[in-house]
Amino acid sequence: MSGASLAIPDRLRLLRGANNEGVLAVVLLALIVAMSIANPAFFTLPTAFSILRSSIVPLIFALGVLMVIISGGIDVSFAAIAVFAAYTTVRALQSGTPDLGLIGAFALALLIGASLGVINGFLIAKFRLPTLIVTLGTQGIFKGALLTYVGSRYIADLPASMAQVSTTNLFEVSTPTGSAYLHILVVPAVLLAIGLAWVLRSTMFGRSIYAIGGDVEAARRAGIRVMRTQVAVYVIAGTMAAAGGMIYVIMGRSASPQILVGSELDIIAAVVLGGASIFGGRGSVLGTTLGVILVQVIYNSLILAGVPSAWQRTAVGVLLIIGVGIQAVASRRSSRASVIDETYQKQEVPA
Repeated sequence: MSGASLAIPDRLRLLRGANNEGVLAVVLLALIVAMSIANPAFFTLPTAFSILRSSIVPLIFALGVLMVIISGGIDVSFAAIAVFAAYTTVRALQSGTPDLGLIGAFALALLIGASLGVINGFLIAKFRLPTLIVTLGTQGIFKGALLTYVGSRYIADLPASMAQVSTTNLFEVSTPTGSAYLHILVVPAVLLAIGLAWVLRSTMFGRSIYAIGGDVEAARRAGIRVMRTQVAVYVIAGTMAAAGGMIYVIMGRSASPQILVGSELDIIAAVVLGGASIFGGRGSVLGTTLGVILVQVIYNSLILAGVPSAWQRTAVGVLLIIGVGIQAVASRRSSRASVIDETYQKQEVPA
């Protein structure tokens, strides 16, 4: 009887997940059911594909931000890196450079993104500077350099190799409510998510990221090369930002140095809502994916309800505060419980 009673809480904890992924899944499902009841047009295949399409770029950004947050940092420069890499690549291909093809264009953008990520990683790891201050500073530097040295004009015509992919769908489905299209670029987003999940769960590099986020000094004493790992984290985050920027440009069929401005809040909110601790050391790809989809479902729901865009951003801001607040309260309770346990153990008298 006691074994059965113990098994139920264990099962509930298993369903909840290490980072509350189960709770988030239930919230997401409840929101979808509520919106479907309120507006039957929400529960359709075109709407589902629209949400998936709008989640592609945020998911790629969020995966990079997830790594940074797990390592105990925060990155607000990823949007600037994405714009810099994508816009510079398009300008380079239009300035007389031969069309490198889609793979070549992505390779150039990823190289630019990795280079900008090195700057973030080096400043943070070498000089142990606050990650928020560093990435705020580099955000301004990257934007200023882009507008000053690369260009500031809107580009409506993409190179042929990129323009061709912009109209390519993975598959199309005709439904009574209209045609549903799932873009081909959902594939790299899914592959990146699977790849990062494997890295974080099954490699020494992934375990090192969690260790650094949990306690950087303890990780250093354990023999983890903290500086090298931190630089690698920001290089990968910069590379993912560049990939997201290229996909955004391709799907939007245009390039501008002003795109993606202000999207940082949505991405960080999605990662935090997905269970990643803002204090570092915790987070998962599954939780982040659910967090991204939740934010997109909220946006889509508010649009269908006719809510102005300003209030949409307000809703995400409120969710971010709630998510961080819950983490802070949980962390405080955990610390208090640890202190009580230590005090009790010291007061115990040996038999």
